[in-house]
Amino acid sequence: MFDKILVLAPHTDDGELGMGGSITKFIEQGKEVHVAAFSIAEESLLDGIKKDALVYEFKEAMEVLGVKSENQYIFKNKVRYFPTNRQEILEQILSLRDLINPNLVFVPSPNDIHQDHQVIASEGLRAFKKISILGYELPWNNIVFETRSFIKLEEAHLEKKIKALKCYKSQGHRSYLDEHFIKGLAKTRGTQFENDYAEAFEVLRIIIE
Repeated sequence: MFDKILVLAPHTDDGELGMGGSITKFIEQGKEVHVAAFSIAEESLLDGIKKDALVYEFKEAMEVLGVKSENQYIFKNKVRYFPTNRQEILEQILSLRDLINPNLVFVPSPNDIHQDHQVIASEGLRAFKKISILGYELPWNNIVFETRSFIKLEEAHLEKKIKALKCYKSQGHRSYLDEHFIKGLAKTRGTQFENDYAEAFEVLRIIIE
């Protein structure tokens, strides 16, 4: 049903954090997966780290998950200033829509409290009015998250997700990159429907043809 998938990530690691296991499962199934990151968060890097570090870490993580280089997109919007650049970001999303013509799009949850994530979620909904959209989970930013849809994962998918996230050496200080947390969340989501592991999503729009 869905064979051309686009993941919209506000920052370079958000797609992997929210749905890295699903990305690698989709690719394993032969689906065409595209991932777009809208900021390399130069201003958020610790002192002594090269400003373009996240570009290389993103590409390395995508390679681990199996996303083709030609299906990776990086925009350099200033981190935490997405609301100011809202129209430009919408135009970037529209350019991806016209280029890729996906039939399933993933965005952060509209309930995400990070201002950059909110913009990608709302502008994604605006740009893809005729396309099915699911919202992925980033619990540290989600006060409310409705687990209405699940993608089953095998342990191998989860291990690839963890391996991809380990590529982000510049972000190693982030608590949400902890391997035990990532595995624990996947276990919790799987337990909700008696599966070993899963990633959960909010249903924003489903179109069945």
